[in-house]
Amino acid sequence: MWATAVGVARVRALETERENALFHDPLAQAFATAGGRGPSSPAPAGDEAARHRRMGVAFSIVIRTKFLDDLLQEASASGVRQVVLLGAGMDSRAFRIDWPEGTRLFEVDTAAPLEFKESVLRQERAVARCERITVTVDLREDWPTALAAAGHDAAAPTVWIAEGLLIYLPQDAVELLLARIGARSAAGSRMGLTLGPRGVIERFGADAVPGSAASLWVSEMPDDPVTWLAGHGWEAVSHTLRECAAAYGRPISTPPRREERPGGLISAVRR
Repeated sequence: MWATAVGVARVRALETERENALFHDPLAQAFATAGGRGPSSPAPAGDEAARHRRMGVAFSIVIRTKFLDDLLQEASASGVRQVVLLGAGMDSRAFRIDWPEGTRLFEVDTAAPLEFKESVLRQERAVARCERITVTVDLREDWPTALAAAGHDAAAPTVWIAEGLLIYLPQDAVELLLARIGARSAAGSRMGLTLGPRGVIERFGADAVPGSAASLWVSEMPDDPVTWLAGHGWEAVSHTLRECAAAYGRPISTPPRREERPGGLISAVRR
């Protein structure tokens, strides 16, 4: 459901307009407008509870975007020059981050979102700040072979990003994705993941509108994401949305729920 990526772009566009924005995404509004989510678009229907849930999801998108921006910049500073965005959607990091010379960024997604994205990029005359390579393939298929054919070097460190992706995959597909990432990750590779916190499907997805993004959520993070990723060969650090939001000057005012557990935003290194 790639149209979800247009909604994410709309959230990033609204954040970009803030005086104290955590990031600036100058292409986000163009993606949102082209996808029918421009400034004059009517707000989605729903009751007050649904509106609050949407606000919560939008807030998490802002925080995770900042978190992954920082992770990518730290990886670049450590010398990593390959970036792979899995399920890239309307991600514009190739155009808005100052990449070191020699960086190659691979955007992996299906044809529909990539073709839509290219039409907007041409219209905006956008120029990438690194070598940007699109890889048109479904992540349920043999995407590692397609990525290799596009020039990805498995012998060199890579920073992998799976943003807002894993929650749409059943657990067996998540495990396969991580195994495939690991097989193409040299020592020193980095990875940034966003996971659905425990209980998120019950709170946000159970009464979601059919066909909406939330109605397609099927997986949440494991009880112990650090140990889980260690089993896949990664040394991980787990962060809550609450922790990151406070660090970015956007503290969550509501008290933590009893069921809140560490996780949700993950940074990992391949040793």
